[in-house]
Amino acid sequence: MDVRHGVHPQDFKCYDTDRLRRDFLITDLFVPGEISMVYSHVDRIITGGVCPKKPLKLECGKELGVGYFLERRELGIINVGGTGSVTVDGQTFDLKPLDGLYLGMGQKDVTFSSDDPTNPAHMYFSSAPAHTNYPNCYIDIEKAKKVKMGEPEKANVRTINQYIHPEVCTTCQLMMGLTQLESGNVWNTMPCHTHDRRMEVYFYFDLPEDGLAMHLFGEPSETRHIMVRNEEAVINPSWSIHSAAGTSNYSFIWSMVGENQEFTDMDHIPMEELR
Repeated sequence: MDVRHGVHPQDFKCYDTDRLRRDFLITDLFVPGEISMVYSHVDRIITGGVCPKKPLKLECGKELGVGYFLERRELGIINVGGTGSVTVDGQTFDLKPLDGLYLGMGQKDVTFSSDDPTNPAHMYFSSAPAHTNYPNCYIDIEKAKKVKMGEPEKANVRTINQYIHPEVCTTCQLMMGLTQLESGNVWNTMPCHTHDRRMEVYFYFDLPEDGLAMHLFGEPSETRHIMVRNEEAVINPSWSIHSAAGTSNYSFIWSMVGENQEFTDMDHIPMEELR
C-alpha cells in the first residue's frame, strides 16, 4: 500500500510539478492480477483499483492495524471495466459496467472477480473509517440519484449520478458518485468551490488514449494544475478547489470523506477571485 501524507496550504505553494504528481496523483490503479491501493493521511481515505484475472481477496496491511480490511472501515466500489463480481462473506454481487456497491463495516471476506479475464473488470474503490455497520447496498446507475447541471454556452453540461449518498443508501461518512459530461462539453465544477468540511478524490476515465484532463487544485488565490490521463486520480485536501477541463468530454468518479454528508454544503468561489 502506497502511503501519502497531508499538506499545509502554505507548503503546497512551494511544490513543483514533480512533487505535486508524487504526492497527489494516483496512477497504475488497474494492474492486471493485482489490487492497487493508496492510503492518504487526508481523512485517512484509501483509494484503490482492482483488475482481477483470477479471484483477488482484499487484504489489510500493517497500515490499518486491524485484523481484516473492513473491521473499522466502509467501502464503495464502481466498476468501470468489464463485467465482474464481488463476493462478500459468501454473498455475490454481480457488477456490470458502471454498477456500484456499498459495503458496511464488519464484512470479513471480500473477493473481486472478472467474468472474462480477457476483458477484466476495473473495480475502482474508496474506503473511509467507519463507526458502525450499515447494510450492504447494490447500486446500478439507474438507481443512482441523477442531477443535471450546466449550460452548453459554458461547455459544462453534465449529469451527476449520486451512488453512495444519503438519499440512496446509509453510510457512516463516505459519499461517492459518477459525473458524465455530454459530448462537446469539457468543464466540470466550474465555477469552482471548496468544502472545508470534506476532502475529495477525483478519478478520471472515459478519456481517449491521446487525451488528458487539466486538473486544477490549490487555494483559489494561488492555484496549481496537474495533467491527468485516463484512469488516474487526484487527491484533493479539504481546503483545495477541485475542477478540471479536458481535451474532450470524459467521466469522473468523486469520493468524499469528512465532517458531514451535505452534498450542497459548498463555499462557492467567484470567478474574479481565481488566480
